[in-house]
Amino acid sequence: MKKYIKSIVAFTAICLFGLSCQEDIETGYSFETYNFSGLDAQGGTWKTILIGDVNQYDVKTPEATNSANYLKELADLKLASAKPSTEQLTAIKYWGNNGLIRWNEIARDLVAKYNLPPAPNQDGSYGVPNSASPSTYPYFPFSHPPYACRMLAYLSGAQYDALIAAWNLKYKYNRLPAYLNDSSIVTNLPKNNLPGYPSEGAVIATVSQTILTAMFPLAKDYIALKAAEHKNVLGWAGINVKSEITAGDSLAKVVAAVYTKRASTDGMKNAQTPRPISDSIKLAAKGRFGWAWDNLEDPVRPVGITPLFGSVKPWFIPSVEAVRPLPPPAIGSTEFNVAAEELKTIAKNLTVEQRQIANFWSDGIGTYSPPGHWNRIACEHIVSSKYNPLRTARILAYLNMAIMDGGVSCWDTKYYYHYPRPSQVIPGFKTILGIPNFPSYSSGHSVFSGAGAEVLSHFFPNSRSEFEEIAKEASLSRVYGGIHFRFDSEIGVVQGKNIGSYSVNVAKADGVE
Repeated sequence: MKKYIKSIVAFTAICLFGLSCQEDIETGYSFETYNFSGLDAQGGTWKTILIGDVNQYDVKTPEATNSANYLKELADLKLASAKPSTEQLTAIKYWGNNGLIRWNEIARDLVAKYNLPPAPNQDGSYGVPNSASPSTYPYFPFSHPPYACRMLAYLSGAQYDALIAAWNLKYKYNRLPAYLNDSSIVTNLPKNNLPGYPSEGAVIATVSQTILTAMFPLAKDYIALKAAEHKNVLGWAGINVKSEITAGDSLAKVVAAVYTKRASTDGMKNAQTPRPISDSIKLAAKGRFGWAWDNLEDPVRPVGITPLFGSVKPWFIPSVEAVRPLPPPAIGSTEFNVAAEELKTIAKNLTVEQRQIANFWSDGIGTYSPPGHWNRIACEHIVSSKYNPLRTARILAYLNMAIMDGGVSCWDTKYYYHYPRPSQVIPGFKTILGIPNFPSYSSGHSVFSGAGAEVLSHFFPNSRSEFEEIAKEASLSRVYGGIHFRFDSEIGVVQGKNIGSYSVNVAKADGVE
């Protein structure tokens, strides 16, 4: 665990502001700009996830490189990159030449900023965030783990499809990079020699801005500033002329619209239910199994987190029923009693290391949650492998769609079985991490981690043992914290790995491997 903690510290954001102050978010993961390990010249032929045939997505045909307009653009670029200011150099270093890493970090920081459950009203009731009125308290969104995993899936999927379309057009038009058309242009980023039209950096900036603004409407001004800065960097660094940036921006908007349309109809708007529906779900489980989870908060929050997230449209799994695990042990059974006694023993004899693991993986309020944790692990390996933006997007898309499918499956499992938390059924039992506001079986951390480990093991096979060890540690952390029974966690990892395999199977058939 200690080795993993040290590697993660390098990714820690400089600071995050609370939701109420509505300040800019400062991000600060430092990584060296690098030459891409490959360009994936055939990337435009890769199979997309949602947008279909990339040949239906085109942009304005670029002007000839000897045209007056293009020569004027070269002159403007030469001037812009010749003597960047200290502030511009800082921005260039921040964004580098793989802006996907930075946008993933920004997305995680937004999750952390908005991961705050509504406080109770004076009468003990609770309000529900409303996307139609995001600035009215409770603010929208409350970026709990289901919200976070869904957001990251839409962001990464849109980035990937948009970049496949961009690669298709890059090699269709095959315009040399600006600095090869005018060797006197100073470049402040590595010369990777990708065709320049359309700009992949502009595609990334605009598609990320569109998706994140839809998901975090209160942060729209901050997101717009980051997108503008990202696109400005392309000029300050001597990489792209204006028409290339304009073309990338145009392409990204069309692709992003396909993803926002799906998001508007995937069932998420119904996931947070009113109390009558929540009560009916609980009564149905009580009738099936003879038990039901009770919220132990004070004042009691009448509805758990997104009881119908299990009905949200998944990406790759055939149905939630197809991947739903078998029932947990009956309360009072031998298997249950063994698991309950283990929790009491752990709580009584908790070691320093176990407490550290529990706290490290708590990923609770004010954090980027378990899905964010696995994205940070992925980004570390991507940077180490020096992957270009397209290959980066592919890994993050399959990772996050698997993690979202894992979340959908896990929440179906949680509310189908409605299994009580240890604190509810073990008299006098106390946790060290509080009590999550949703049923126990199966463990969300474990499902997210099993799915994440399975997908990343496919893309980084030499690190499979590392990912599996991390998933195991994340899963056990919930047992050490007293949040879950061991069977919640162990079944969760198996469930997550199974769901991750669906994503891997799609990746194996997408024309890349």
